[in-house]
Amino acid sequence: MKMSGFFRKSPPGWFAISCQPDGVAVVHVSRPAQGLPAVRSIRFFEVGITTLAAALGHVARQCQLQGSRWTHLLAMGEYQMLSVDLPNVPVEERKLAVRWAVKDMLEQSVEDTTLDALAIPADPNGAGHSATMLVVAAANRFIEQRQALFDKADMALSAIDVPEVAQRNISALLEPEGQALAMLSFSADGGLVTITFRQELYLSRRMDITLLQLQRDEPEQLRAVHERIALDLQRSLDHFYRQHHAIRLSKLILCLAGPDGARLQEHLQANLYTPVETLSLDAIVDLRLVPELSMPDMQQRYLMVLGAALRHDMVCA
Repeated sequence: MKMSGFFRKSPPGWFAISCQPDGVAVVHVSRPAQGLPAVRSIRFFEVGITTLAAALGHVARQCQLQGSRWTHLLAMGEYQMLSVDLPNVPVEERKLAVRWAVKDMLEQSVEDTTLDALAIPADPNGAGHSATMLVVAAANRFIEQRQALFDKADMALSAIDVPEVAQRNISALLEPEGQALAMLSFSADGGLVTITFRQELYLSRRMDITLLQLQRDEPEQLRAVHERIALDLQRSLDHFYRQHHAIRLSKLILCLAGPDGARLQEHLQANLYTPVETLSLDAIVDLRLVPELSMPDMQQRYLMVLGAALRHDMVCA
């Protein structure tokens, strides 16, 4: 069990919590009026406290956090991310129109589903491309179960987030003025590509390549994995260019540090026209209270839950 700088009174900002294969991660971030967002604390409950209910119980017992705002980051497989055309209806009718648009894509009935949506602005200089929406869908029963766990621990669950939006929150802090930014990350669930522009999520695609596959020692297997990643990336970038050709893409940020990241960055830079850089967390958040978060393995563990804690009051509530 790891703990760093946890508060014992109602602190500002957001607490985010996520379940991982080997435990549960918690991050607290505050946003001062001036300067970078500050990571106030990180905590990880290792194997043996792997359920969310157990982790919430430990947090509630050990930390006096009444009044804090919590967001829970869902894992892949706990929700659907769907893309639909923005309905051409008045704003007050849009919610109902979106439900009709996605009802045949859902894993359960639309009546049993909680939906939230992020609009992707249309390219004003595009060739007739309509605006689209990314719709997050999760079963009501699942959401209610998670809410009940937080209620039992007397913790205020103010929002539920997904990795695509968490990664958007990180990417938005790195965007060059007037240019889009691509970001690529990996976890035990697979890879995630996002493109943001003006702090909006314009593209989100999954890769079926896991972090474990990038840690292979066999050169031929690793080369094949790198080639698959480069091909999937190029397809995603080509799709973005076709849909938003008036927006300039500045670079790709790779969220993979250490030797594994260095090898992949070298391959991508040799096979993509887009510049490739490795994420440097201390460029976008204040790590003075948690300097260990600069370490590659710690960054990998906390990246997505950090992104969730960097949220504004706009996503998946």
